[in-house]
Amino acid sequence: MASVKGIPRPIEFALAVLGLTLVAPLVAICGILVKLGSSGPMFFRQVRVGRYGKQFEIIKLRTMTVSQIKGPLVTAAGDARVTGIGRLLRKFKIDELPEFWNVVKGEMSFVGPRPEVPEYVDLSNDTWRVILEHRPGITDPVTLRLRNEEHLLAKVADKERYYREVIQPFKLKGYSNFVRSKTWKTDLVIIARTAKAVAFPAIVKAPSEEELSPSFAE
Repeated sequence: MASVKGIPRPIEFALAVLGLTLVAPLVAICGILVKLGSSGPMFFRQVRVGRYGKQFEIIKLRTMTVSQIKGPLVTAAGDARVTGIGRLLRKFKIDELPEFWNVVKGEMSFVGPRPEVPEYVDLSNDTWRVILEHRPGITDPVTLRLRNEEHLLAKVADKERYYREVIQPFKLKGYSNFVRSKTWKTDLVIIARTAKAVAFPAIVKAPSEEELSPSFAE
């Protein structure tokens, strides 16, 4: 098993509890807007793969209409399933705030590779095994670089294939490099970068299509 890296669990637990307390009013207001915008629950729950391959339910504010949540596992810019308030929540990452609860429960960390749905995880793959020695996170350097992921997916017809063959390999390579050098200091830097990127999204340099995969063809 991998040694513990990143912010120590007791500190992370305390910060997550504090964070939940601070964001509770905002989550409540946004939850009401979600309910007013379309029928259905305030929160969206989905099974993801966590540390050592153990599955858990991630919790977010719902951003899609209930009748259309089931469908493609990837979401592209302009996806008709996303509600009006959902687009706003996604833009400012407010839909991710309930994940503090996943941090409190020990299923996630503040900083770590983003958790995938089981359909996209290969537990027999060596790279996946290295990545899954660490708790998944709310943010990470790869996710910061791929803030334009939905726009990249919107440009291709076969979105699931593009995700599996182009975006996910890019993520796995980045995650693999990231977890090898992960420390509490790098976690703090990434948290600061995330806050800055949410406030000023234009400052994040996204990877180009050529950088992701110059050989991908539809």
